[in-house]
Amino acid sequence: MKELLIVLLFFFVNFNVTSAQYEVKNEILDNFIQKGIEDWEIPGMVTVVVKNGAVVFQKAYGVKDINTQQPVDYQTMFSMASTTKALVAIALGILVDRGKIDWDDKVIKHLPDFKLDNIYTTSEARVVDLLTHNLGIKNTDKIWVWDSLSTVDAMERYSHAKSVYPLRGGFSYQNMMYIVAGEVITRVSGMDWRNFIEKNIFAPLNMKHSATRASDIIRLGNYVTPHVDDYEDGLVAIPLNFTEQVGAAGGLWSCIEDMGKYMSFLINRGIVGYDTLLRAETFDYLYKSHVLVSANAYSTYKLFKPNFHTYGLGWFQHDYRGEKLDFHTGSLAGLVAIAGIMHRKKTAVYFFANKGSANLRHAIMYKVMDLYAFDDNKGRDWHKEIFDIYSASTKRRIKRQIKTDDSRIKGTKPSFDLQEYTGKYSNDMFGEINVEIKNNSLCFNINNYTFYNLKHWHYNTFRSDKNLEWRYRVFLNFPINTKGAIDKLQYSGPYIDVDFKRIKK
Repeated sequence: MKELLIVLLFFFVNFNVTSAQYEVKNEILDNFIQKGIEDWEIPGMVTVVVKNGAVVFQKAYGVKDINTQQPVDYQTMFSMASTTKALVAIALGILVDRGKIDWDDKVIKHLPDFKLDNIYTTSEARVVDLLTHNLGIKNTDKIWVWDSLSTVDAMERYSHAKSVYPLRGGFSYQNMMYIVAGEVITRVSGMDWRNFIEKNIFAPLNMKHSATRASDIIRLGNYVTPHVDDYEDGLVAIPLNFTEQVGAAGGLWSCIEDMGKYMSFLINRGIVGYDTLLRAETFDYLYKSHVLVSANAYSTYKLFKPNFHTYGLGWFQHDYRGEKLDFHTGSLAGLVAIAGIMHRKKTAVYFFANKGSANLRHAIMYKVMDLYAFDDNKGRDWHKEIFDIYSASTKRRIKRQIKTDDSRIKGTKPSFDLQEYTGKYSNDMFGEINVEIKNNSLCFNINNYTFYNLKHWHYNTFRSDKNLEWRYRVFLNFPINTKGAIDKLQYSGPYIDVDFKRIKK
């Protein structure tokens, strides 16, 4: 009896010391976050910290929508965006453990219709290559950002993207191959990849407030509205973007309560309760460094100059204070996320916010690692350092926009009446643009994605109004050929310039 009392007293004292340690750390983190929210002007956000497999910090801040002012809670759903990729990798790992697939299987073994721009890459691409961004093709996200195509059609369009380096000869972050990975899961498992994740990941982890289809959040309720900083209009709410056809690259939605369960599962190396969802060997393979990444992948790298930069299966990786940190950001229009995990220190963090470019997320991740992984209650002022970096980036973006505005050549006029610019224009990879006249102005539709009220800019170039979702303007230029006619248009917008051939006047 005496021995039992001593044991109980030991655990009681130890528990209270541990709780007191977390109480101090949690207060420091909470104050850090609240200061960050104020400076970054974030409407709503949530953060969870997991240590030794248990949630030690969880808090919700702010509102779901600046117009309704409804508060965010632990079950409020946010977009996981590209942090979705890690769950797709886990799903493939489950199929590997079941003997249904091998990481080195050729993609065409499971998807005979898979096709890239050259025969060699098409025939030699392996399942693992779908997750490592090193197939030789650059980012072509406009295929899905613009479009309402089916997944199969999006994959077919992608086959027109040109290789810019040899197979496994570089790193170019892009989303399309994760779409293909989702199709592999569907073909191999016999069920839609979304249903596979629901049954084999969400259900065992008891993630009751998560969705594999973005459109489901409307039915489920309790979700955030995206917001962006418009350089002219300030903070504005924007429409939701349901990118179902690229869901495997970034279409999952969840809440911070469920993310606590998910990050605990990762800290516990694929084990939940008495169940092992992933064998240790498979779990480790997900976090193995598979490909080298540029030192410029993230602006934050310049602050501490990591010794290595790599990518696993759905995770960026670098060293921090002598330990390996696996992390991934997620970004859609007006919504951001970040997941970070330090396996040897059994520390993980997840963050959601409903404002685009809310890069407080990076500061929170490093602050959490300082506090909970390294027991450093002071550490660096990550908020200030990262805020300074991204504030400078924002200022440069605004200057570029102003420079663009100032570049307009005044006193010019179109070569033709508006009607001469109308018609259909086509590009093998990006589809069709249909230029029409509405309300005495040009507008154009690209695969059911419409830009209105194109105003004359200069010569034969027109600029659109801001798109409501992405808050940017685009240019259409109509060059005149040697016969004095228009046979193509040149689209120019953020990150992309594309020519479309005229197919119908």
